[in-house]
Amino acid sequence: MATLKDFRDERLKKLAELQALGINAYPASSSRTHDIQTILSQFDELENKEVTVVGRIKSIRKFGKLAFIVIKDDGPSSLQLFIRKEADEEQAADRSNSELLLPAEISLLDSGDFVEATGPVIKTQTGEVSVHVKRFRLLTKALRPLPTEIEGFSDKEQRLRRRYVDIAVNQDVQQRFLRRSKFWQATREFLLERGFVEINIPVLENVAGGADANPFVTHMDALDQDFYLRISHELPLKRLIGAGYEKVFDIGPRFRNENYSDEHLPEHVAMEWYWAYADWNDGMKFTQEFVRFIADKTWGTRQFTLLNGQTVDLGVDSEDWPRVSFVEAIKERFGVDVFDVTLDQIQPILKSNNIEVERVDNLSRCIDKLWKKIRVDISGPSFLVDVPTFLQPLAKVQPADPRLSQQFNLLLGGTEACKAYSELNDPLDQLDRFTQQQKMRDDGDEEAMMLDIDFVEMLEYGMPPTCGYGHSERLFWMLEGVTAREGVPFPQLRREIDDVTKKIYPELGL
Repeated sequence: MATLKDFRDERLKKLAELQALGINAYPASSSRTHDIQTILSQFDELENKEVTVVGRIKSIRKFGKLAFIVIKDDGPSSLQLFIRKEADEEQAADRSNSELLLPAEISLLDSGDFVEATGPVIKTQTGEVSVHVKRFRLLTKALRPLPTEIEGFSDKEQRLRRRYVDIAVNQDVQQRFLRRSKFWQATREFLLERGFVEINIPVLENVAGGADANPFVTHMDALDQDFYLRISHELPLKRLIGAGYEKVFDIGPRFRNENYSDEHLPEHVAMEWYWAYADWNDGMKFTQEFVRFIADKTWGTRQFTLLNGQTVDLGVDSEDWPRVSFVEAIKERFGVDVFDVTLDQIQPILKSNNIEVERVDNLSRCIDKLWKKIRVDISGPSFLVDVPTFLQPLAKVQPADPRLSQQFNLLLGGTEACKAYSELNDPLDQLDRFTQQQKMRDDGDEEAMMLDIDFVEMLEYGMPPTCGYGHSERLFWMLEGVTAREGVPFPQLRREIDDVTKKIYPELGL
């Protein structure tokens, strides 16, 4: 059985033959006039008209004096190139042009090569829309074959390591990342249409805040100081609200130094918006419209089957999503009053429900674990409310019961797809909560928030009542029905160089 090295060696020989003929196998420019989808959808208008198309060769078939080459660009469809070997093929192309191929030189092409073809749009005798090639150029000679020539490309590890190949051979993967682009385009479109301003904020921060997460640390030589890669967009955007903007958002990467899972990646894209003079009730209504708009624009549906098998219907615009009380759900399921329980009392409950108890667990973490045991059975969409204030150091409290925060989470598929709340703007209360979080961090909780005194100072200058909201591309992964690693183009993997590559480049000492 031919190996990858065998295929590569054969292609190197073809490249040498092309170069001996004076053909440039890697020209700098191309002159496409139409993409493939346009030719297929507008055949009646383009029939017999000359076009120039480009694409990657998917297959080559030769029958005597006829050759059929199928190419594909970045659209969803392929196009057939029809080439007839002319009797006077020696004059069919001007060999002084080092980029033109003669029909006889098609044997030097392979699947995976990129080509440019010029000629009239026709239908063959079998009725297939094609381009009858009059001028043919090689744009790129591929030295490695796409894996379908050797074996199927289904190995998950290899697909993630060589995602560029995965996208090239798997149409569903290619379309997934087009939908991912639409997802963020719809996110931006919805907010801009409603008066929000997109303002990019730093990735490097003196203090990592805005979420419960362990940050990455890096060093800036210019200042000779360590910085944290942001774990959230929250605190800088709220500083902008304090500066006088009323509606702001940012879309970009954030970094959390935690393990991989089907729902989490250490690096991922996220969005947060902040809306002055709005509260959490405004935010819930806005979120319903927001998520439905994104679903409509990205997938064209509001009904989804998630990776865990649960089904979700985002409903019609006139419907409000139900609310689930954090406090009542835990009381009903475990008989625990979250405001009247000790760490010693709650740890046996965790163990009896097969929930891991860690050495540095505190009461807040244990209560959160009880909730996570409950949420897996809630398919949603619904809003989680009545989150205790001690679990949310950045939210306002409910006037009727200060023990509860004005926070809501969107529940989908047994997990939380977003977090939002009426933002805390009392500087003294904020300082007290930061102090409590810092104590938890000093006691070993690496995910507890750091004390950010500059943010407290900003609040002392004054920040208006504000609602804030955030979701990451995890919402996309959920509705797309894929794991986190499948949902991004290039997930981080442990660095590895395969044996074939080492043998191909022995001089590099890999």
